[in-house]
Amino acid sequence: MKLALTLALATLAAAAPSPLEQARDRQDRAALQQRIAQLSAAAEKAPKDAAAQYQAALACNYLAEVMNEQHERKPARQIAEQGMKFGEKAVALDPSAENYRLLGTLYGQGITDIMSGLSYGPKAKDALNKAMERAPKSSAVWVAHGVGNYYLPAQVGGGVPLAISDFRKAIDLDPKNSEAYLWLGVALRKDNKDAEARQALAKALALNPQRVWVKQQLEKTPAK
Repeated sequence: MKLALTLALATLAAAAPSPLEQARDRQDRAALQQRIAQLSAAAEKAPKDAAAQYQAALACNYLAEVMNEQHERKPARQIAEQGMKFGEKAVALDPSAENYRLLGTLYGQGITDIMSGLSYGPKAKDALNKAMERAPKSSAVWVAHGVGNYYLPAQVGGGVPLAISDFRKAIDLDPKNSEAYLWLGVALRKDNKDAEARQALAKALALNPQRVWVKQQLEKTPAK
């Protein structure tokens, strides 16, 4: 009985979102800025600690994500560039799939115009490819790959159809990945498939009711 209770509590703890994720979900920029300051200081004090570098990079990633959701792309790039420094250190210390996934995402967030695209585009693609090589069955990696394809023009190897395929693969690997359903909904709407988009976004909201951006995306998706 005690063992069963312990296992149940461990499962709940593993599923519970971290404070960083909760702040991201609420679009709480002040909380994220505070965590960036704390985690950046910790990372600078532990330059050979890959986990410390990763956490600082992740905080920057989440704040840049929220800024992009709120249509502040250039300020988001500045935060992403701050995170890249930590992400690059994390990869140098531990070239894991997750570290490459995060670094590739940060590079992608650094693209706001042609010049930054020329600088960060190849880096983002390379990092995400390395993440995929290391963890081809990671749902999170497939979501990141899909986001990259969503923003990458079809003329240079990306496009919405490829992104949709990536997000569906992420869902196959983890049917409880709310981010996969969120991005699938966004991509389907872009592909003029509003009914399917609403279904995907509704599923994302059911899996993560606290995610403000899901609610915003659902509200702007036509019912018919």
